[in-house]
Amino acid sequence: MRLKDFYIAAFALLLSLYAQGQDITENKFGKGLINVVAKDSSFSAYFGIRFQSLMTSKWDVPENGGIQDGETNFLIRRARLKFEGFAYSPKLTYKFELGLSNRDISGASQFTSNAPRFVLDAVLKWNFYENFELWAGQTKLPGNRERVISSANLETVDRSLLNSRYNIDRDIGLQLHHFITINDTFIIREIVSIAQGEGRNITTGNIGGYQYTGRAEILPFGDFSDYSGADLERESNPKLAVGVSYDYNDNAVKTRSNMGSYMITDTGFFETDIQTLFLDALFKYEGVSIMAEYANREADNPFAVNEDSTPTGDVVNIGEAFNIQAGYLFENNYQVLGRFTSVDPDDDFSELVENQYTLGLSKYLVGHKLKVQTDISYTDLNQDQFDGLMYRLQFEFHL
Repeated sequence: MRLKDFYIAAFALLLSLYAQGQDITENKFGKGLINVVAKDSSFSAYFGIRFQSLMTSKWDVPENGGIQDGETNFLIRRARLKFEGFAYSPKLTYKFELGLSNRDISGASQFTSNAPRFVLDAVLKWNFYENFELWAGQTKLPGNRERVISSANLETVDRSLLNSRYNIDRDIGLQLHHFITINDTFIIREIVSIAQGEGRNITTGNIGGYQYTGRAEILPFGDFSDYSGADLERESNPKLAVGVSYDYNDNAVKTRSNMGSYMITDTGFFETDIQTLFLDALFKYEGVSIMAEYANREADNPFAVNEDSTPTGDVVNIGEAFNIQAGYLFENNYQVLGRFTSVDPDDDFSELVENQYTLGLSKYLVGHKLKVQTDISYTDLNQDQFDGLMYRLQFEFHL
């Protein structure tokens, strides 16, 4: 389907919903445009829309002081259609999410049949036995917590530099989820995954090997009231989650494991094994939220070379990063937050170390469904380059 035809079809769908939806509904804001359950309980369907409007201003900061070369950018950071529910049985659920903004669909290439990457999630989840659930399709891999938290439910304008450099994002494959309840509060979660290893919406097949991911998570004081950043539920008892994820991408052909650009040589594709480790923790209590993460990526051979051993210029993004952030939610639903992120690439990749300091302010009008977020960040670079100053303002709307 051409891009023009897709937009026409989407507009026609929304127009028909509007034309047929003049009756008063009992749904509330934030509960979805459509939220129904079949009379015979054979299926349920939820349909929601969301978008983020973002303004960003950036400046260079010379060593001798002052700021210069400022630029401002306005964009729709995310624009998405979201479908969820169950089919046939409440034990068989589904999630289908489309991305429509330029950032959401970017990455068209010969490996996606030169088509925009509309599909974010298309996954079935089958609770086939007690605490076991099998996932099949395209969705987020069980990587770092900051990545798995929906972008709609972040307590910051956007995710940290750690996530943008080292996350493993979405892929196509199978996942097995399981949890154990030790007592009334102590929970252990485990996830194992096997995926294609080249990211989302790939249509040309698996060029390298497969991608294997495992995650274990301990919640000693019980589960959180919601899976989000800020403590909007104001947990009355301390809640803590500590997790570890390990990802092994066998014969990976991209510079960031299943993300980044393909490493192409004069004879085809350059393949190397890539390992990524994540450690993370999240704490919430009475409006306080603290999250810390560590990431480390290694590759057997980070330098792509041609048949005659000359380098192609492609290098696997190896190194490590650390992120910590803490926020407090006031009774009037304003939240203040501070974040520190350090990215330290392996010297084989780059000697540029980035230390970023961020102060943020959020106003939650209807939880994460309607909010205004702003932050200011200073990025300190260790080399003879200008440091960076960035200001952002974002509006989130989620029907």
